[in-house]
Amino acid sequence: MRQKRLASLASLTVLMVAAIAPMGNLRAETFAEASETETSIAQSVAVGICPNQLQQAIDGVIRNPTFSGAKWGIHVETLNEGRVLYTHGTNQYLIPASNIKILTTAAALQLYDPLSPIRSSNLESWVRTILQRSNNDYADALLRGIGGTQAVRSALGRLGVSSDYRQADGSGLSRNNLVTPSALVDILKAIVQRGHGKEVFYASLPVAGRSGTLAGRFQSTPAQGIVHAKTGTLNGVRALSGYLEHPEYGVLVFSILVNQPGQSGQRLLNAIDNIVVRMASMNSVSCSRPF
Repeated sequence: MRQKRLASLASLTVLMVAAIAPMGNLRAETFAEASETETSIAQSVAVGICPNQLQQAIDGVIRNPTFSGAKWGIHVETLNEGRVLYTHGTNQYLIPASNIKILTTAAALQLYDPLSPIRSSNLESWVRTILQRSNNDYADALLRGIGGTQAVRSALGRLGVSSDYRQADGSGLSRNNLVTPSALVDILKAIVQRGHGKEVFYASLPVAGRSGTLAGRFQSTPAQGIVHAKTGTLNGVRALSGYLEHPEYGVLVFSILVNQPGQSGQRLLNAIDNIVVRMASMNSVSCSRPF
């Protein structure tokens, strides 16, 4: 237990009791995320590529004429060394959809102990529900309970995270939310390197092909079981940000955001999944110099 909490557990509990909707009362966005499970790469295995070929491989996906009107923001780097493997539009403000839940939950874990009581449950359980199931009602209630967007900014600022985001709600349903891929990667790195509740945060993320909103994605691909990430879904918006436990190159931290109004959501989803599979397919056998 931390010696000092930044707000009383009692006040958090009271706010949550007033704010929370019944368990299971998910809004349409949650179901949309969970239902998008079919991808064009579901049964494919990408050919191995060298890390220094990743730039070309990802460019080949996002420069497809299908996405000529899309705004892409992508950043990939190694967790320990901070070596950038790919970057495109990384400082561009984009609508993140449910990736805003990363901010909400990461901030809450800095302000409260994971065992802090909330109704008949605790913060750890809420974080797991918000990230695994993308429960919007819980996320919005949690944001109100911890003190709103200013509390998030203060908590993340103490982690050394930049202010490259504009948060309008806790869930990501608002299109007034804006964030850069670099800010999401900074948050993801900070929470596991020096943040409170890092074990809870990491364990609560969906796992590719196995759990939560990623249960039906990446099956029978090199990414299955090694990607822990938060999904994001709105009309014309898809997002995926998190970690890839690469067996050869260590943990990669990534954020992929795409905004393209009018585009098929499934096409955007397939493109993101293809990018992640290419990341997972890197190996030294494919090149003489890995980096």
